[in-house]
Amino acid sequence: MGTETDNMIDLSIVIPMYNERDNVDRTLSLIGETMAGFRGGWELILVDDGSDDDTLAVARAAAERVPWLRVLSYERNRGRGRAMRTGFDAARGEIIITTDFDLSYSPDHILKIYDAFRENQDVDVVLGSAYMPGGTVKDVPFMRHAASRLGNRVLSFAMDGKVHTITCILRGYRRHVLESLELESEGKEIHLEILSKVLSLGYRVLEVPAHLRGRTGGKSKFKLKATSLTHLVFTFFERPMIVFGGLGALMLLLGIVVGAAIVFMRYSGTLNPERPLMTLMVLLVLVGIQVLTVGFIALQILKLRKEIYRIQAQNLRLEKLMRELRDDPPHE
Repeated sequence: MGTETDNMIDLSIVIPMYNERDNVDRTLSLIGETMAGFRGGWELILVDDGSDDDTLAVARAAAERVPWLRVLSYERNRGRGRAMRTGFDAARGEIIITTDFDLSYSPDHILKIYDAFRENQDVDVVLGSAYMPGGTVKDVPFMRHAASRLGNRVLSFAMDGKVHTITCILRGYRRHVLESLELESEGKEIHLEILSKVLSLGYRVLEVPAHLRGRTGGKSKFKLKATSLTHLVFTFFERPMIVFGGLGALMLLLGIVVGAAIVFMRYSGTLNPERPLMTLMVLLVLVGIQVLTVGFIALQILKLRKEIYRIQAQNLRLEKLMRELRDDPPHE
């Protein structure tokens, strides 16, 4: 059972919720049953993301009778990212695990991720992955599944193929990892932001197979267009040479082809001076070189961005140390 004493909390489970009135009792019941045998202190933090139904009222009523439940909220809908950041700030456990409110990933995944930390003391982040070998997907609508799998393959490529599933909320973090991240995202892109910064800072990430099932209650919040756009923008910022390099190389290649055609027509006697082939060749070559140059500059900016992440992490660690010294000064 969870307790109210911070130093007795081993595990914090953070779950954002938005208009989930029909799922509150079921979610609490299943998590309670799963965690009944957990050896250690734990807490469940539900963060209401400005629901406009009775979700918050139902959750608060449950918190009055369930000792391990804490309910946080704010007035208007701000997005999953804001809800998760709110939960992270309030979490007291040394291990912090997030999952979907509708339990598309069954609650036993929480214990599976927690055990992965205990068995791998050098691991900083554990990701649940339905797309790695051993993971499964069941009863998810075809279009959503196809879009998610394709999007994760593209995002995985952007991250050098280090992980299979980039967008999943089923994750676990050691406290010091989250304390070193300056998080800004308001929406679902927070999953991309966290993983990008985690990998940039050199934290060790472990994936474990997960089993995803389609939602059985409530309404899905998945938006294909918005999600796809977010994935494309993120991929561009993580791998700018995909765009600049590909486009620049293509234009250079076309310039070379046009130049070869000019040489061929010159010696075959078919070159027409009135045709602007020479101008076209020069434009293609020059613009291709410029686009490639922009790509190389973008790579340098990417390196600077990662250096900023490291500086932010150092500043956050320093701020934490200063707070600890202020709250508990050394005794002479």
